[in-house]
Amino acid sequence: MNDRTTPPGFSVVICAYTEDRWEDTLAAVASVRNQSLPPLEILLVVDHNERLRSRLAGEYARRRLTEEVRVLANTGPRGLSAGRNTGIAAALGTFVAFLDDDAVAERDWLHHFAAAYADPRVLAVGGRTLPAWASGRRPAWFPEEFDWVVGCTYRGLPPGRVRVRNVLGGNASFRRTAFDAAGGFATGIGRDGDRRPLGGEETELCIRLARALPDAVLLIDDRAVIHHKVPAVRERFGYFRTRVYAEGLSKALVARSVGAQKGLESERRYTTRVLPAGVLRGVRDALYGRPGGAGRAGAIVTGVALAAGGYVLGALRARRDATAFAWGPIGATTNAVAGTVPTGTAGATAAGTEATGAGAVPTGTSEAGAVPTEATATGPGAGTHGARPAGASTAEGASR
Repeated sequence: MNDRTTPPGFSVVICAYTEDRWEDTLAAVASVRNQSLPPLEILLVVDHNERLRSRLAGEYARRRLTEEVRVLANTGPRGLSAGRNTGIAAALGTFVAFLDDDAVAERDWLHHFAAAYADPRVLAVGGRTLPAWASGRRPAWFPEEFDWVVGCTYRGLPPGRVRVRNVLGGNASFRRTAFDAAGGFATGIGRDGDRRPLGGEETELCIRLARALPDAVLLIDDRAVIHHKVPAVRERFGYFRTRVYAEGLSKALVARSVGAQKGLESERRYTTRVLPAGVLRGVRDALYGRPGGAGRAGAIVTGVALAAGGYVLGALRARRDATAFAWGPIGATTNAVAGTVPTGTAGATAAGTEATGAGAVPTGTSEAGAVPTEATATGPGAGTHGARPAGASTAEGASR
């Protein structure tokens, strides 16, 4: 079946929280409206900012787009997890995609997501996120291995369509039934506009999903591209330090929720394989007199130390405070609209029964949605289900 002529129904959720990103938010919505595979709907979820919610609602009412773009208030506690859960609960589509409010999607973004869902075992698909630096180019000292610091693809993720432990929330999609099986994003993990830049909520959800449905397949397809703005403040070393420390705190929360074995599985590979190689590249570049080599090597070492320190402190705090997390079920699914689902899927069914098909996972990465049996994705944002495919490089990444 041709996925271009029989598109599934995608609800696209964009979470916003500040008027400072007004133009960015409008650009994000416009990029979704211009998709080669049109979405069923766009859900703009505003995080406890009534002025922004009212302004956005007025903007799309003025444009007569209220049926195409729905503006909602976050019905849960402040933070990105609850905002996404609000969008999921309101979504009518068989598939729910997420885009950051300061990012724009390339025209075939949803098309590449849809192609992967032709295999009914696929419950989540992420994409590749490229940085749009405010200064126009990457700071010389900023290592590609740490591009996750600014929400982008980092060196260490394999290219192509590959199977991973988890997708990354700013450029991701899920089959709606995944939330029936695993619940939503956990509150208590992830970003709150007024707090330290935490993360990890998508990692925790995906690990929980794999436990609920052991046959579930999660993919990253690096052809599903978005461009994520990196403001000037995030190009500075001060933000780098803050963010990597916060990642350590976040990983401690994830490990407490799902266990250290799964919660840190890919991070161990990342720190023992990808980062040492990055340090060596930086030192080599410094010896050859290339700009930024010593800075990149130093940033990697500093980043590892700060993340480790954040993890240790976060683990102690979580243990002391007996930290608990809530996700719960996401609203009823009886209102799900199937659109037209690729051959082999059951539409929106109960408790993720689509994902439990038996049989070996086919090799290859065809447009029909075949899933590679081997892939390695190392680092903070992606996991592994085996070794990388022959000929695939671990040097270039897919998404965050």
